[in-house]
Amino acid sequence: MRKIKLAKVVLNIGGTEDKLDRGFILLEKISGRKPIKIKAKKRIPTWQVKPGLEIGTKVTLRGKEAEVILKKLLLTIDNTLKEKQIQDNFFSFGIAEYIEIQGLEYIREVGIMGLEVTAVFSRAGKKIEDKKIKKGKTKRLRVLKKEIEKYLENKFDTTILRKQRREE
Repeated sequence: MRKIKLAKVVLNIGGTEDKLDRGFILLEKISGRKPIKIKAKKRIPTWQVKPGLEIGTKVTLRGKEAEVILKKLLLTIDNTLKEKQIQDNFFSFGIAEYIEIQGLEYIREVGIMGLEVTAVFSRAGKKIEDKKIKKGKTKRLRVLKKEIEKYLENKFDTTILRKQRREE
């Protein structure tokens, strides 16, 4: 029951108007699934964001499909992650240009753009914890950073770059 598993992989691109449409096409090509558009919930006057404005697009992959796409996307960053990119329960990284992804060629209507990838981990029994009526302060089902690092090193042969500490 302590074994961790990859729950989902979320690919997302932020942007409005033209960039949003191009991102929608790109995510559809990468994942083979239909992405959804994300609408803003808060008003941010400095960025001209108001509630209901479409500000991004994302697609969620689960199961075997998630593992396959994650393996492919980790190859684009040479299977290396920085220590600060890994948190409890998930890790995230960005891809600057989608043409770096193996097996994907330049798409004229999209141009050059990047995307963000988030992989979420869980344990067996997590759904039961989520639907409990009286939620306690349980942390037993949390997947720790060390466990995710170990999982990545074993399953995907990923190297984690540790921050060098200066000696004074």
